[in-house]
Amino acid sequence: MDDGYGRDGRQDFVRGAKDIAKVVKKQAGKKVGRSVDKMADEYTKRSYKRFEEEDDDDDYPVQQSQDGDGYYRNDSRANDDEGGHSDSTEGHDEDDEIYEGEYQGIPRAESGKTGPVDGMAPQAQIRDLAQFEAERRKDQEELAQQYETILQECGHGKFQWTLYFVLGLALMADGVEIFVVGFVLPSAEKDMCLSEESKGMLGLIVYLGMMVGAFLWGGLADRIGRRQTLLISLSINSVFAFFSSFVQGYSSFLLCRLLSGVGIGGSIPIVFSYYSEFLAQEKRGEHLSWLCMFWMIGGIYASAMAWAIIPHYGWSFQMGSAYQFHSWRVFVLVCAFPSVAAISALTTMPESPRFFLENGKHDEAWMILKQVHDTNMRAKGYPERVFSVTTIKTVKQMDELVDMGEGTAWHQRWRMKLADLFNQVWSNFLAIFSPEYRRTTLMMMAVWFSMSFSYYGLTVWFPDMIKYLQKQEYSSRTKVFIKEKVEHVTFNFTLENQVHRNGEYFNNKFMNLKMKSMVFEDSLFEECYFEDITSSNTFFKNCTFIATLFYNTDLFKYRLINSKLVNSTFLHNKEGCMLSDFSDENSAYMIYFVSFLGTLAVLPGNIVSALLMDKIGRLRMLAGSSVISCVSCFFLSFGNSESAMIALLCLFGGISIASWNALDVLTVELYPSDKRCTAFGFLNALCKLAAVLGISIFTSFVGITKAVPILFASGALAAGSFLAFKLPETRGQVLQ
Repeated sequence: MDDGYGRDGRQDFVRGAKDIAKVVKKQAGKKVGRSVDKMADEYTKRSYKRFEEEDDDDDYPVQQSQDGDGYYRNDSRANDDEGGHSDSTEGHDEDDEIYEGEYQGIPRAESGKTGPVDGMAPQAQIRDLAQFEAERRKDQEELAQQYETILQECGHGKFQWTLYFVLGLALMADGVEIFVVGFVLPSAEKDMCLSEESKGMLGLIVYLGMMVGAFLWGGLADRIGRRQTLLISLSINSVFAFFSSFVQGYSSFLLCRLLSGVGIGGSIPIVFSYYSEFLAQEKRGEHLSWLCMFWMIGGIYASAMAWAIIPHYGWSFQMGSAYQFHSWRVFVLVCAFPSVAAISALTTMPESPRFFLENGKHDEAWMILKQVHDTNMRAKGYPERVFSVTTIKTVKQMDELVDMGEGTAWHQRWRMKLADLFNQVWSNFLAIFSPEYRRTTLMMMAVWFSMSFSYYGLTVWFPDMIKYLQKQEYSSRTKVFIKEKVEHVTFNFTLENQVHRNGEYFNNKFMNLKMKSMVFEDSLFEECYFEDITSSNTFFKNCTFIATLFYNTDLFKYRLINSKLVNSTFLHNKEGCMLSDFSDENSAYMIYFVSFLGTLAVLPGNIVSALLMDKIGRLRMLAGSSVISCVSCFFLSFGNSESAMIALLCLFGGISIASWNALDVLTVELYPSDKRCTAFGFLNALCKLAAVLGISIFTSFVGITKAVPILFASGALAAGSFLAFKLPETRGQVLQ
């Protein structure tokens, strides 16, 4: 009895000594890390209470990895010999509310943020930096494998489908933005008196804004988070899209559309990266392709709204001649709704857990993954299933804390933070051109450029060619009158599509009428009276006006080309550029209808690419679709009518969409998580630059020749399909 009692006493003594040692060690660690704790972000400052009762610590079995160690063991905590739990995850502390099985906030100096010390020799710093990068790479590789296993456990269900529709709204807003300016130009050019140069600039400014936005927001998304960056970018888009509906001047409208484009530019690179980090490997290609359908839905939405709103000129009001709000402004306002809806829905969704793990935030990532797991299991009818993950690998972080001192002014602190953020974004951008990724990046640049150059160039060239064919057909019906003499006649009906040469008009009245595409050449008007005239594409060339009165007309002097005015007077001219429901109404309906058909035509291509993406691979899908698109370009030479051009537009759009879907998936999977949005944003910015070049070059040949656009488009697509085969296949691989 005495011996047993002595042994029990010694064991109790040893346990007590160990407990005292743990407490001392923990308190010492707190004191050492107190300065670090002060600089911690808001996520690591708060104490975590117990999770749900069903998630008691005893319900978390530790799974085994292939090497036999604890599979979900944290890299910065050694397991205790007795309990299998780390010191930092055991027991209860009155100050910190820490429970067994929970990760302990900020890693300490020996296991968390590390980096070269300022006082070290340069060689030692380089050696330590290389070692640090090697450790980071190893952590990222281990995290990639473990993260894939966790996503498998979470399953694919309600959570992913909810996120699918939320992010789809953001992608839909991007699709709407592409079409807005093109649809409002026919009306806006009369409201703002736009020249051809101004119209061209307004058409390209959106692409320039999206180019800047893609690069900016893509870089920030890798530093401050996918969700937060997407919310900021969509908010900017919504605000300036709203303002552009009300501003009156051309310059202010141009600025608002530019900033609106900057905002929406972040949509594509962030949405695909964000969504991919919630998808397991076997679902990723298919569901990213399904997500692309929202871009098509955005185009259909814009076409339908334009068709329903813009031609209704009664939906307008004006305050004098200074402020006009016509129906096309209502359309611009309605087009901001998808972006606003995306913002509202996105506030209910969490940040990407992969982003948190890449930035050392274990607790936040764990809770989000548990939310994904529990949401899917409850929806599938298995609410009793427990999320078995206890610890997830996090990537070692570089120590980036800067002591700015307590007396530093707020603006200096902000300037230092912004400078530090800029340096981080820029260094991340340079990293995609490092030797490891240089070849991949250059090849992707070539493929993105060639695809965008041909696709955007042709999709804008098609409608312009249709307009040109319409104009040619309209001109073929022009009536010509030569040397007519008209006296004492009152014209009070519409005059349209006529040419009058060497005519003489004496004591005639032109009252309450519309002149559409009227040309008077070398004609004489004597003692005539023009009242309440609305004109479009009407000109008087080398004409003479004697004792003629113009009252309340828009026959401004720029419509009188090389004409003489003798004792003639202009009274109460119509001010501004008045909207008129003239022959362009049918043309506008045709533009909306063509855009609607062209956008709807990509539906079969979207479905096919989604179903086959994970079966035949990304490269075969990309190269195959590019080759077929290249062949389809040669059919453009047979497009000699409106119906033929519309059919070719639908054919090209339906085939080429598979290439875009494969390219989006490939871009997501070729780059690691900490560079994914940066690389995608840069490539998407290059895409918009190529779009500007393609549109400018292709439209310059409208009415001149079809051979050059055909050769440019087919050549670019052929080069893109050839280079696509040089890229690595990513099907079946875990997300880097």
